[in-house]
Amino acid sequence: MLKLIQGATLYAPEYLGAQDVLIADSRILKTADEIPVSSAYDVQVVDGRGMLLFPGFIDSHVHILGGGGEGSYHTRTPEIMLTDITSGGVTTVVGCLGTDGTTRNMASLLAKARGLEEEGITAYIYTGSYQVPVRTLTGSIMDDLILIDKVVGCGEIAISDHRSSQPSREEFARIVGDTRVGGILSGKAGLVNIHMGDGDRMLSYLRYVAEETEIPPSNMLPTHINRSTRLLQDGINYAATLGGYVDLTTSSDPDFLEEDEVKASTGLRLMLEQGVPKKQITFSSDGQGSIPIFGRDGTFLGLGVGRVTSLYREVRDAILQEKVDITTALLPVTTNPADLLKLPSKGRIAAGCDADLVLVDKDTLQIHTVLAKGRLMVQEGLPVVKGTFE
Repeated sequence: MLKLIQGATLYAPEYLGAQDVLIADSRILKTADEIPVSSAYDVQVVDGRGMLLFPGFIDSHVHILGGGGEGSYHTRTPEIMLTDITSGGVTTVVGCLGTDGTTRNMASLLAKARGLEEEGITAYIYTGSYQVPVRTLTGSIMDDLILIDKVVGCGEIAISDHRSSQPSREEFARIVGDTRVGGILSGKAGLVNIHMGDGDRMLSYLRYVAEETEIPPSNMLPTHINRSTRLLQDGINYAATLGGYVDLTTSSDPDFLEEDEVKASTGLRLMLEQGVPKKQITFSSDGQGSIPIFGRDGTFLGLGVGRVTSLYREVRDAILQEKVDITTALLPVTTNPADLLKLPSKGRIAAGCDADLVLVDKDTLQIHTVLAKGRLMVQEGLPVVKGTFE
């Protein structure tokens, strides 16, 4: 089946104006000002007039098995469902474990990623969890990257947090080094996804790697960088002075932000205003992970659940509220994570790329249609493909 999206205003993510997009199976065949429909072919036409067309979004930090448990066993969040992902315009996810690497493990994470692929989206995983030594499938970070197709990096490794294994900076550098070499040998990103807590050490471990070793900052992605204004400022300095990459978490409820927490959309604007190159900023949702609330003494106070749908909410807020231009606001969920994760067929609209596409209303920017690898997943704002147990 051929699909033709007609008349949408195309952001690839750069602005290309009104374009038609022809899809063959799971790939984009071509884009052009006008593509005529031939009666000789069976073509499904999608009317894109009055809409903007974006690349499908990439969420580089999702707890696809669920997360949490910090409030004991009953606080473990459930596994994610397909429509939790697609209804937010996300077509590619990278799954991770998080705090609990015992009752959730790498074999289950890999199986869940393969299940999501079978249901219609693209899914990868990080090997490991908060813990150091890193818990892997094969016994080695490097071996996991080289031998297991879905593994694109390591994480989320926790630092500057009371829940981390408190690794030394040398141990941390070794994890980054092994992940980088595994990526080189497998042709993958070799990216370390780093959970940033609210401790006083902040990004000092990443600075040590960037300044005292030969490893480039592109192998490290610190997330939750907007959990406080001081960590955000440290992230701005790290990105601006050392060329580091930084990730803003979107899943916090904007109506119930913790004291000193910064919305991802606001954090994006502040970073751009203070000179952080726009190519070094990514968003991720922390979707389906727990959002624990702790007192100053470390006592657990309460728990929420992250939502993948928050990813596009913060992109939309960046455009409508923070007045960031559309192309720049799209970069943290399209080409930036695609480039960092070495996924050349993702995050952009061009011939040969995967047909991961999102149509939104040009006035409200609300999601109307989502296609993942050419398959219609959401139509008129509602999921039309559901997961196996939905």
